[in-house]
This record gives sequence, structure tokens and C-alpha cells, in this order.
Amino acid sequence: MALASFTARFKQFVTPDALRSYLVEFISTFFYVFVVVGSAMASRKLMSNSATDPSSLVLVAIANTFALSSSVYIASNVSGGHVNPAVTFGLAVGGHISVSTALFYWVSQMLASVMACLLLKVATVSQDVPIYTIASEMTGFGASMVEGVLTFGLVYAVYAGGDTRSGPMRSIGPLVIGLMAGSMVLAAGPFSGGSMNPALAFGSAVVAGRFKNQAVYWVGPLIGAAVAGLLYDNVMFPGHVSGRVNSDGTTRV
Repeated sequence: MALASFTARFKQFVTPDALRSYLVEFISTFFYVFVVVGSAMASRKLMSNSATDPSSLVLVAIANTFALSSSVYIASNVSGGHVNPAVTFGLAVGGHISVSTALFYWVSQMLASVMACLLLKVATVSQDVPIYTIASEMTGFGASMVEGVLTFGLVYAVYAGGDTRSGPMRSIGPLVIGLMAGSMVLAAGPFSGGSMNPALAFGSAVVAGRFKNQAVYWVGPLIGAAVAGLLYDNVMFPGHVSGRVNSDGTTRV
């Protein structure tokens, strides 16, 4: 009985619609990570002191804005356009997707990030893949708090941008999400890196083989995402469920 129940439940997550949602999460996350990490590598190649050059920060922030807006847009009608394990976690906490679906999304996102960073490593040959690090004057706890606040803002923008109650304004949701991410990078890039995305930090760390302070980019973002989801649904709009795109492409109202 237990085996039959497990098999039946598992089949729900390997339907054609579900598989398409996992694939589009992989594709969108792959290109997002490729652009963000690639822009950091490009700035390092073009500027000898990119670590202290403000224009390098602006370059990465702009790349983050464009890449996230585009990635969310191309995936929104199929998977909801999460592109980020923290966003997936925040939506799961809010009850917009099941925990099982969230785990499959996580696998797709993490694998995509590793593959994107690996491609950059192989293609550039002489360059190392940059990893997210915290400033020397910051503690891990402080950096985790910063990442949590940044991710709170990002996930809150995801909730608001994908809310069907926004009417025509919902069409600019992906752009709003991208702008929020870019502004957060400008605000906190020199301190914690402004990752806001556990997959982004994880992929570069795996390829580089360095995992120092990796917990910062998981604990803070996941907590921030959960608080954003709970606040939006239970405080700002109590008794209502914002319309989100499910893994099968339908909209939950």
C-alpha cells in the first residue's frame, strides 16, 4: 500500500507538464548564472583592479538586472520563473507550490548553476570562476543578515510582480524583479556579494572548489524568502491567495 501510494504521488511529479517546468527552470537558471558570473569574469579581465573599481560593480548590477528580468520572463508561463532556490522556498512556505515540486525545482536550479559555471571555466581556460565572499570587516552572521534582507526584498518583489491583482501592471513584473535585484547588488555587492540566490553561490563554489562561508548564502536568503512570503500573504493581503503560475502552467487564484 505504501509503495503504491508513493508510486502514485511520484507520477504526479514526472508528468509532461511537470518535466517541462523543471526543464525551463534549468534553462532560465543556466542563462542567468552564465550572465552574472560571466559579467564578473569579464570585468576582471578588462580591469586590473576590478575588485576596487566601482564600474565593475555597476557592470555586474546591470548584467544581473537584464539577466534576471529575461530569465523570469522566458520561464514565467511554464514554471513561474523562479530561477532561484530562495524564491522557490518562499513560494513553498506561502503554499503556492508543493514541497515535492520545490525539491525538483531545486535540483534543476542547482544543476543549471553548476553547469553554467563549469562551461565558463572550460571556455575561458585561463580564468578562475569567481566565488561569493564577504568583506573582511564583516562577520558571517552579519553577512547572512544582509543577504537575508536583500532576498526579502527580491522575493517580496516576486510576490507582488506575479500577483494577478496587479492587473495590467503584472506585465512588467519580470522587469520589476530584475530592477530590484540590480539595485540590491549595487547596495550590498562590496559587503556580501549581493547573491540573493543560493544556486548562484553554490555553482561557482563547486566549480572553484571553495566553500568558505557558503552557509551565508543559504541561511540568510532562505529565512528572508520565507518571511517575505508569509508577510505578503498573511499581513498585506490576509485571507487572499495571490495568483501564481503552478508547475503545470495553470494559474492559482
